[in-house]
Amino acid sequence: MVNLFKRLRKLQTILQVKIGTGAAIFPNPTSATKEFPAVTRLHLTFANKINGGHRGARHFWRNCLPRLKYHNPGVGMTVKRIDDQNGPSALTIYFAEKAGSAATAVANEKKVTDSLAPAPEANEDSVVLDLKNRTDKEIFDRLQIMTNAKTVNATPEDVEMAKKWAAIEAKSGPDRERVKSIRQAKKDQERMLAMARGEVDKDQV
Repeated sequence: MVNLFKRLRKLQTILQVKIGTGAAIFPNPTSATKEFPAVTRLHLTFANKINGGHRGARHFWRNCLPRLKYHNPGVGMTVKRIDDQNGPSALTIYFAEKAGSAATAVANEKKVTDSLAPAPEANEDSVVLDLKNRTDKEIFDRLQIMTNAKTVNATPEDVEMAKKWAAIEAKSGPDRERVKSIRQAKKDQERMLAMARGEVDKDQV
């Protein structure tokens, strides 16, 4: 049973990075167009604490970035966390050759610079997306518009596994409480026996 739960836990971990917000595939050299060139890499900068508008970037880092990396293993992704809460909360997107008009237009909605992001290579172009006061879902939605990343939908097998894990989680709550109550009852019984033998002062109960 223990091995079964270990396997299920591993499957759940894989499932968490396989589906959900951020599960999408960027254009690559074979699927790229002039408007949506291949994405070569991403760089994310945000503050260590969530105040000052950095909450969304932090959630994007935790939830979306692992899924993007899972589905785009060839795209480099770097992260810089800073102590300055007034510093940038930004996502720099690097394109092969020149960024398309959609990426430029979205980036120009709220112009921001990130001096901590690596400079583009000679064959790259980059745009910077301001992430402050935006949720991780809003960030990902804009990223999709800018890159034309294609959402990866859950397979029937993924859906079935998600349902099974949800059922296990729903059952595990009452099971944990039951085990906890059994352990507490055992402790109470041991204490009462110790009291009967005069090993415990009644005032300590």
